[in-house]
Amino acid sequence: MKGYTVPLSPRGEANLAPAPPWHYAGTVVGVEFFTDPAAAEAALPDGLTPDPETSGRGVAMFIDWQYAASGDDYLDPVRSQYREFLVTLNARWNDTAVAWCPYIYVDNDAALARGWVQGFPKKLGSVHQTRAYAVQTPATPLLAPGGRFGATASAAGQRIAEAQVTLEQPVEDPATFVGRPLVNLRHFPQLAAGKHDQPAVHELVMSVLDDVRLADAWVGSGELSFLPARGEELADLPVRRTGKGFRLDLGYTVNDLKTLTDPTE
Repeated sequence: MKGYTVPLSPRGEANLAPAPPWHYAGTVVGVEFFTDPAAAEAALPDGLTPDPETSGRGVAMFIDWQYAASGDDYLDPVRSQYREFLVTLNARWNDTAVAWCPYIYVDNDAALARGWVQGFPKKLGSVHQTRAYAVQTPATPLLAPGGRFGATASAAGQRIAEAQVTLEQPVEDPATFVGRPLVNLRHFPQLAAGKHDQPAVHELVMSVLDDVRLADAWVGSGELSFLPARGEELADLPVRRTGKGFRLDLGYTVNDLKTLTDPTE
């Protein structure tokens, strides 16, 4: 049987996610926000601590992705395109400033599988953002001062997040929003009786992103709301105030992962 993820199969083409490298290109609409430091700390796993300089700071991102594993996968858009909403919180791993992802939603099963391999706690959801087009009509905002972009995320039929960004100026280095290394938790439980509290895998990992590219980055003002929903805890991170809003194009390749904790400890 062949394949990288399930289902393994005789020819190895039925698996949800083929072996890396995985290549991504996407458009991000994001908002910087600040929540209660205690709420942010409660959402951190063992091994991470609040960032004493920016405790309670987070970033919400709505992303329209296109993906390829090899060749011209993007010519099959129903498989290669998906949309995503995620939240990151500032934290520390030892003395390293990192971003932790407590919640993330996607609308594609292959993206769900790749995320679980990487340690992202992905759930299925519905995500949308305003698109910009090169033609000038009332149906599209411009990538220019005053351009306005909206974004929403829903889970199980419930609205959980909504945002608006108004562009002010282009920015050459948006690293303040997407520059921190991202830390996830790979967690796979056991089903065997008596071992439900002994996961087969439980390890902190840091994402390794190759060939990172940014383009058409704009910064401005941002509005953001997290809405209460049954079965969700995103609204337990109340948005007390927002910082900058931004929109940019992002690309990178995933082919590796750095393990931060020894799963046998």
